[in-house]
Amino acid sequence: FDNSYLIHAAKQYSGTFKIVGMIDDQKPGVAQTMKNLLKQNVTGIRVLPFIRGAENWLLGDGVMEMWTTAAETGQNICCLINPSDLPSVNKMCEKYPDTPVVIDHFARIGGDGQIRKSDLDNLCDLAKHKKVTVKISAYYAFGKKKAPYLDLGDMIKRLCDSFGPERLMWASDCPYQLTGDNTYSASINLIREKLDFLNQNDKEWILQKTAEKVFFSI
Repeated sequence: FDNSYLIHAAKQYSGTFKIVGMIDDQKPGVAQTMKNLLKQNVTGIRVLPFIRGAENWLLGDGVMEMWTTAAETGQNICCLINPSDLPSVNKMCEKYPDTPVVIDHFARIGGDGQIRKSDLDNLCDLAKHKKVTVKISAYYAFGKKKAPYLDLGDMIKRLCDSFGPERLMWASDCPYQLTGDNTYSASINLIREKLDFLNQNDKEWILQKTAEKVFFSI
């Protein structure tokens, strides 16, 4: 929950960085903490089930305060989750329709090598919530886990059809993309050069404009 390193970098290089930080929702003053962090370039708050457990990560007064405050401040609730957590996020989006939500790294669909239709259906179902966006990233970790990552093309197309490119964003997943033979250039080239269903406007949204809208316009 210590965001000081990121805050320092954003302050030192003004205009270059926005931050996805973390807060402890079990401590008092969640709303004020979020508002204070927003003044320090924290435009996203990461939440994940791996700290408190899959049964409890979206429960408690602090969690409710976090989602309510995000609707007010415009800060994004950034969900680093597994496919099994998608139904829970869907319920939260129904309860807090004005809260911006980012799903990180395809909701880890395909992490075991299998891209299941049921998982992808659950992710695409979130498109009905207009403030949900998805990071299509971390290609080294999903499907065949090997460049040029063309086996992920069908999943990306399905997400484009559901969300539109204006609600999808590429991400570097620094430094984890540098695993084995995987490189940053291979990751970005999947979007730039390898997917023939993407036009130039689509690529501009996925590689730049969506992230600008989601994290830099607050």
